[in-house]
Amino acid sequence: MTMTFLPSQSLLRAAVLASLVLAAGTAAHAHGIWFAQRSGDLALIYGEGGEDLDAAKRLPLVTTVAGYDAAGRPLRTALEAAGKLALVDVREQPAVVAAVLDNGIWTKAADGRWFKKRKSEVPGAVTSGHNLKYAVHLRAPLERPLAALPAHTLQIVPVDAALPATLGQPLRLRVLYRGQPAAGVPVLADLVNDPDGTPVTTAADGTVTIAVRNQGLNVIAAKLDAPPQDPAATDKTEHLATLSFRLAHAPE
Repeated sequence: MTMTFLPSQSLLRAAVLASLVLAAGTAAHAHGIWFAQRSGDLALIYGEGGEDLDAAKRLPLVTTVAGYDAAGRPLRTALEAAGKLALVDVREQPAVVAAVLDNGIWTKAADGRWFKKRKSEVPGAVTSGHNLKYAVHLRAPLERPLAALPAHTLQIVPVDAALPATLGQPLRLRVLYRGQPAAGVPVLADLVNDPDGTPVTTAADGTVTIAVRNQGLNVIAAKLDAPPQDPAATDKTEHLATLSFRLAHAPE
């Protein structure tokens, strides 16, 4: 399936509707997934900040992995365990790789411990959520702006096809929820190096502008809390999406 491009004339109306029916999270940081190089290979990472956890054992939780060329046409790709790493098959040289991970329901008890159980199964439950993680990585220049991807309920897309070349330059982004612009969503500029940083909130048309943080790997995160699919099981559905890309360093 080719990526579906969003009709520009519907952006503002869709964003206003999204802001009325959604409750955005108050912070963008949490455990997420993103893509990064590991010993020359591209890997799917699960973690938060500098914490890089065992991604291979979480491969059964990955529901979707996809690759696309610069024009948005699908390419074959896959994830393969290599020790604790989850490596990406990039033999077809995708410009974009993407993945979705369903981390299931987690409930926090009164003593601060987390359990992978429904809230009814944890006495004195403080909060409970069904956690879904999304990751999109840009490996090469695109021919046109990134579109809404299948299975990515929450997604961060650059407004323009071309990315900035150096750190500190402005980058305009749009957050999509179910393919439509979402207002009031917190966006964190650097999930890896500053996971406790102050997020910037998307405007009425779903856009936000940040300064590119790194002359290297950039991992931008957005978090949105939606109503639960099953109120008896959990309090919310938590969506956390990342957009990652790597800027080239100066020649040696």
